[in-house]
Amino acid sequence: MFGKDIGIDLGTANVLIHIRGKGVVLDEPSVVAIHSDSKRAFEVGEAARKMVGRTPGNITAIRPLKDGVIADFEITEIMLKYFISKVGGKLWYARPRILICAPTEITSVEQKAIREAALRSGAKEVFLEEEPKAAAIGAGMDIYQPSGNMVVDIGGGTTDVAVLSMGDIVTSSSIKVAGDKLDQAIIRYIKNKYKLLIGDRTAEEIKINIGTVSPEQTNNEMDIRGRDLVSGLPLTITIYANEIKEALWDSVSAIVSAAKNVLERTPPELSADIIDRGIILTGGGAMLSGMDVLMSEQLKVPVLIAEDPMHCVVKGTGLMLDYLDKVPNKSR
Repeated sequence: MFGKDIGIDLGTANVLIHIRGKGVVLDEPSVVAIHSDSKRAFEVGEAARKMVGRTPGNITAIRPLKDGVIADFEITEIMLKYFISKVGGKLWYARPRILICAPTEITSVEQKAIREAALRSGAKEVFLEEEPKAAAIGAGMDIYQPSGNMVVDIGGGTTDVAVLSMGDIVTSSSIKVAGDKLDQAIIRYIKNKYKLLIGDRTAEEIKINIGTVSPEQTNNEMDIRGRDLVSGLPLTITIYANEIKEALWDSVSAIVSAAKNVLERTPPELSADIIDRGIILTGGGAMLSGMDVLMSEQLKVPVLIAEDPMHCVVKGTGLMLDYLDKVPNKSR
């Protein structure tokens, strides 16, 4: 186990770790519960996620990544150290080389923050790679041929769109509209329409269970609980999929527009390849009901959902670990 190279999908919603020769060994929420006074970690990952919105005053559940980048450096470092030690165990004497994925359009300052957090978490060397590239490789696309491949990776904090050819990105776009923004849109809609306040976890459950952008699946319903803003008391209401479609429409339209923008900037020969091969959807947002059909209708190109879309980025990092020395973006 010790001395292994590891790949990390440092996501806004989840952290996934791939160990060379072992496969994906960790998939946990990017959440840390800390003691407010001492700033010490109380719980990390899934245990901390269960505490979101339910902690007493002396404990705070924090998501240290926002919009695909580090919002709280200290907490990110605590989280990474915990996850790396969890998968490495006490036998990890030799510090590992780490390949981390990041959104395509983050600044050099944001890149440096990711590198520093990984180095201080015990890495010997840190390599940075762009998320859509790893997602495309993890989805099984052969991006090293002289032909066009397009991927739309809808994560928790960002949606990354890229056209790749000969092993590199030709055109790309990264927008801060993804899973978290969809959850916030649901919270706002229910608050405005029903004067009911719900939490992030409830919004995510609504999105997963009855969230849709398809006109065919709008009859599904779900009972939800929250706090009535008028009386201040707990209240249960029934909501329908057609309402959630309405709530999500603006955010989903922004994702479609980003994909359209990348297509418009793509060289014509590569555009022809994309018509033949289609666009691959990866990330948790790919599983939103009807997303593939809507994008296909809007972009006039076949759109396919990757097999196991949630794990495409981390699987891609695992495959790229074999070629770590060729990754240009590294630090010691």
